[in-house]
This record gives sequence, C-alpha cells and structure tokens, in this order.
Amino acid sequence: MPATPSTPATHTDPAGPADLVGCRNTTVIGAGVIGTSWAALFLAHGLHVTVTDPRPDAEEQVLAGLEGIVPTLAALGLPTGGLTDRLRFEPDLAAAVAAADLVQENGPERLGVKQEIWRTVEEAAPAHALFATSTSGVPATAIAEALEQPERLVVGHPFNPPHLVPLVEVVPGERTSPETVERACALYTALGKKPQVLRKEVPGFVANRLQSALFREAVHLVADGVVTEAELDAIVTDSIGMRWAVAGPFRTFHLGGGPGGLPHFLTHLGTQMAAGWPHLGRPVLDEPTVALLTRQAQDAFGGEPVAELAERRDRAQIALMNALGEDRDRGEAA
Repeated sequence: MPATPSTPATHTDPAGPADLVGCRNTTVIGAGVIGTSWAALFLAHGLHVTVTDPRPDAEEQVLAGLEGIVPTLAALGLPTGGLTDRLRFEPDLAAAVAAADLVQENGPERLGVKQEIWRTVEEAAPAHALFATSTSGVPATAIAEALEQPERLVVGHPFNPPHLVPLVEVVPGERTSPETVERACALYTALGKKPQVLRKEVPGFVANRLQSALFREAVHLVADGVVTEAELDAIVTDSIGMRWAVAGPFRTFHLGGGPGGLPHFLTHLGTQMAAGWPHLGRPVLDEPTVALLTRQAQDAFGGEPVAELAERRDRAQIALMNALGEDRDRGEAA
C-alpha cells in the first residue's frame, strides 16, 4: 500500500473529494492504534490525511495498520480502493498542520506533552482549523491553558477502534466555544459516528467509567474465586451484554419495571439493589491478582493470536451493528 511522498500538500486537485462539512484536509497526530484507526476512517470518507509522528517507524506502522483495517472498512460498506492515495507523512508537526481543516491529536496521555503539541499546532494551523484531542482522561480545560484561543479545543474521545465503534464523546472545556462543539458533532456525524456531548468534564468521561466500574467487580469475582474469567465473560455476553446492545441500563430497568416503568422499578427493586452496593468488591491489582488474571487469560484465550481474536470480534461487531441498525434508529426516532 504505497503512500505519497512526504512533501507539502496543498490538496487542491479538482478531481479530489468534496468537502465534508467544511473539512477536506485532516492531520492525525500520533501513529499508534487510535491514530491509525482515525486515519483509516478519514481516508475511507475521501479526506486528505497527513499523519505526523516523530518515530522513525511511524510510516511503516500506519501502513501495516491500514492494511489490517481494510477488510473492516469494506464490511462497513466504505470504499477502500486507493485508500492511501491521499495519505502522506510529515514528521514535522508545524508543517503537518499547515493546511489542516481538522487536527485530531492522539499523543501521549501526559498533560505537559499535550500542551506542548497544541502550542505548536495553534501557531502553525489555519485560523479555521478544528482542534480535537482523542484523550481518554486529560480534560480540555487543562490542555487549553497552553492556548491563546482555548475556545478552539474540544475533546473528541473515540471508543476503540474509531473506524468501527460509533461512539465519540465530545467533551468541551470550560472555555470551549459552542461553535466548536457544534462543528465537531457535525463532522463526526458526517463520518458515520454517533457523538455524545458531555455536560461536565469528569475523569475518564462516561463510557470508560462504566467499563471500569464493571471491570472492577469482574476482577473481584474472579479473584475471590466465584467464577473464572471465561465463565464471567460468558455470563456477560449471554445476559447483560446482549441486553445492553439493544437498550442501555436505564431503558432496561424501565422495561423491568413493567407497566409502571422506571419509577416502579426504583420503588420496588431499586432499594434492594442499592442495599447491595456496599458489598461490591474493591479489588487491588497486586502481584498475586495480576498473576491470577494473567494465567486465566492465557488459559481462556491465549492460544490464539490477538490479531485473529480482534478480526473475529470486529466481524461479530459489524454483524451486530447491521442487525440492530434499523431497530435502533426507530427507537431513537421515538
């Protein structure tokens, strides 16, 4: 999958793609898993993509990652022919963002590093460029302290992998402008994503907090010898995993309340549920616990390469999304 040489691109060819809600040129900062996934999605939607990363193997890593992502893009109905024709690599950050309409940053989760990155971006990027960080935990308010125009920066946190999973948590900082939030939501929606705007900045945002809470109890149950990892995974996928794919926790319990809905559930079953909250586990990832989890993981699914497991997961995820698409759209319209 050859890529274009690392030379400055103006992206003005008349045969190129039409603007996607005002976005034609994107810069992806960071050539890791998340950055490569974003790049794949942008390219599949016809955008020009510049990837910037100082690592000497960045180009090699991205091209290999894109090759692995192509089957998933095709299964999603996205075009994959000539995917890298509009891709270039530029290790110099300032040069990489010089023509950007969107900058999607996927750098290390360290405040100082992100602030340094965004100082450079603000100085070099066009005045109209949308600034989005994929951070999973550093608030936009803190990052934007390094900017002269903090209103330009918003968190656009994807659920991994961005080219497949629909959710993007859009989290404004204290000084992020409403226009920036609106532009980010419009762009992510045009890319086939489902943005959700958070009303407050909280550590870990929402999806990861929920995931972490469930994982904490999962670790407790395994470490306490109640179930094995394989057994717990089966319990989740055969019950709440299936249920939550169709309806989230609140709608699920609304249905569980019968004709009286959620108010009836909270009155008659919620108190009993809440009484159990103090008894939920508080495990520690100490050496014995990590050793136990590692050993069980090896026994349960360590015999297959991670790439094969991920490929099978993605195929199943696409099948589920296709199966639920019509019903989910109908439910949202209601």
